Amino acid sequence: MEHYDLCVIGSGPAGQRAAVQAAKLGKRAAIVERREVVGGVAINTGTIPSKALREAVMQISDAERPGVRGAGMKALNKDVTIEDLTYWCQQVIGKEIEVIRDQLQRNGVDLLRGSGAFVDAHTIEITHGSEKTQVSADYVLIATGTRPARPDGIEFDSTHIVDADGVLNLPRLPRTMIVVGGGVIGTEYASMLQALGVKVTLIEGRNKLLGFVDGEIGEALQYHLRQSGMTLRFNEQVVKVERMPASAQSSANAGELVEATLESGKVIRAETLLYAIGRQGCTVELNLAAVGLSADARGRISVNKQYQTAQPHIYAAGDVIGFPALASTSMEQGRLSACHMFSYPSRTTPELFPFGIYAIPEISQVGWTEDQLTEQDVPYESGVANYREIARGQLVGDHIGMLKLLIHQETRHILGVHCLGTGATEIVHIGQAVMALNGTV
Repeated sequence: MEHYDLCVIGSGPAGQRAAVQAAKLGKRAAIVERREVVGGVAINTGTIPSKALREAVMQISDAERPGVRGAGMKALNKDVTIEDLTYWCQQVIGKEIEVIRDQLQRNGVDLLRGSGAFVDAHTIEITHGSEKTQVSADYVLIATGTRPARPDGIEFDSTHIVDADGVLNLPRLPRTMIVVGGGVIGTEYASMLQALGVKVTLIEGRNKLLGFVDGEIGEALQYHLRQSGMTLRFNEQVVKVERMPASAQSSANAGELVEATLESGKVIRAETLLYAIGRQGCTVELNLAAVGLSADARGRISVNKQYQTAQPHIYAAGDVIGFPALASTSMEQGRLSACHMFSYPSRTTPELFPFGIYAIPEISQVGWTEDQLTEQDVPYESGVANYREIARGQLVGDHIGMLKLLIHQETRHILGVHCLGTGATEIVHIGQAVMALNGTV
């Protein structure tokens, strides 16, 4: 039986960084990956494909430049497919997979194909087809990621009722769509498809989108989504979803529709329904009981500040431990896990991890929100600069963007940076650097 200092289950951002960090510390590391390609959800079905789709949408519709919007829209053909929009990004995905594979090989990390499961506290069984092998390790990192959550009783297919993975494989762009869930994934896809001319109705159980975003920024996003033609239904719950065959409709030219019934009694119909109600940790096959661990109802594993589970030599990082479930934060979690297990000193500022939401318009933030500062009785001032007041905003055709700084009234330290509009996810890093260096406004 092969023995490793670290065995990582999952080759997504957290798993990659943990294994490479361990290797750079002179440790023998291996990654167990059930897919035929490395990269996990981030490369294959999540971050990279969805962001590539967004870039394609931006190219076609000029959606982030309302001053010049229209030319791309008119060029759209009703037969354009999601595959057409993402075709060019396959080269990017392929290149990313090559880069990851090269990094692992260059650092001497073994890649073990198959699904991993615990046999005991230090033994992992790997199943690849009909073959089973076992490896042992001093430390184990669970970085298995997540999959879209699917409610019971809903019949998902590839055309009418889809999840966040299925939306990338729709055979064509629907004319109308219902999006259930106003979190990051639901908001991103809803805004992209609305920019392509799809009539979108977004249903959210809470009273606003993106509850963790600064209130003013969130309100601005909701305003612009409504201005683009999107219908937002807040404080609503979907209680039933049914497919309506064409024969059940009054119009002779009607195709099959999806009918969503809300708890309030409203009935909404569209060609396609996207369920984006969160994600489920991929932990069922791990046999956690064998090592005295368990996951919550969403398949998430609890960890401490060092990313250790209830078993000190078993760590978990990335989406499988829950919020914020971003590729960038997962990378840092994986790196920190490896540093801690091998007693290598490292510094980090998790409170300064930036968030990026690639909606149209995009949002990014770092630090505190106004609500958090108010709850903590921190005296602050808010300063806002609007893109429309700046020459560059006119040059790039973005009249809706805004930058917001939250500043301590007494010390003048920057407490939070919030941005909506073109380049938001790049601009925020300037504020992040100032905050990390304890700078003042």
